[in-house]
Amino acid sequence: PQQSVGSIFSGLGPILLRYKFNIVRGSSIGAVVGILPGAGADIAAWICYAISKKRSREPDKFGTGHPEGLVDAGSANNASLAGAWVPAIVFGIPGDSITAIVIGVLYMKGMNPGPMVFIQSPELIYAVFIAFFIANLALLPLGFAAIRLSRQILKIPRRVLMPLILMFCMVGAFAINNTVFGITVMLVLGVIAYLMEENGFPVAPAILGIVLGGMVEDNFMASMIKADGSMLGFFSRPIAATLGVITIMLWLTPILVTAWKQYRRMRSPTVET
Repeated sequence: PQQSVGSIFSGLGPILLRYKFNIVRGSSIGAVVGILPGAGADIAAWICYAISKKRSREPDKFGTGHPEGLVDAGSANNASLAGAWVPAIVFGIPGDSITAIVIGVLYMKGMNPGPMVFIQSPELIYAVFIAFFIANLALLPLGFAAIRLSRQILKIPRRVLMPLILMFCMVGAFAINNTVFGITVMLVLGVIAYLMEENGFPVAPAILGIVLGGMVEDNFMASMIKADGSMLGFFSRPIAATLGVITIMLWLTPILVTAWKQYRRMRSPTVET
């Protein structure tokens, strides 16, 4: 049923206090993901949304506008935008599409982002900091106005809104390669995602796999070529070894935790009622 839209700040304070840990977690993960070149805010938001749903005490409410998921995803999205500037300024590698445009503009102005920028053009760093400060101040009135305008979308009936969203999705899928095949892939994946949701399978990990799959594969092949096909190349340096160990731990932790719970359940005496 259609509901009226109230004040955008109504009940905001209690939500922020209740989910303060989620804000810290989402911001931390978002900043780290934003530092990764090419990752972007969308990937950071999806990762934090998936983590939040896994750690939540009310995972069944996710996908219905539950504040916990919105807080995590929103915090990660905002933090990743700032994190994307780290590789852009320090290495001259764009962290997302926005910093890629900015790097192009800086090159046009005769500025070369990279390690030497801190020595040759330190004023550029201060200019970026000042621009961030001004942008955040300007975001308050502009964001408030944008939210007030955007919330009018919620007043549109779902029977009208959903076909419009589907139409824009089809246009975007076609515009990528200008082929109808893109629309077919989009529709097939949409049906698969619907079936996954209906049967209790999370969609977020699948989306991350599709988005990051090509990037991971390309970088993995490049790393294997540099290491002459040896997997030990991922552990040849301290930083690489640390990241490799952390990655393996992230892979194994859910399996080990599940196995430990199963082991304890098997050893615990059965209580007959």
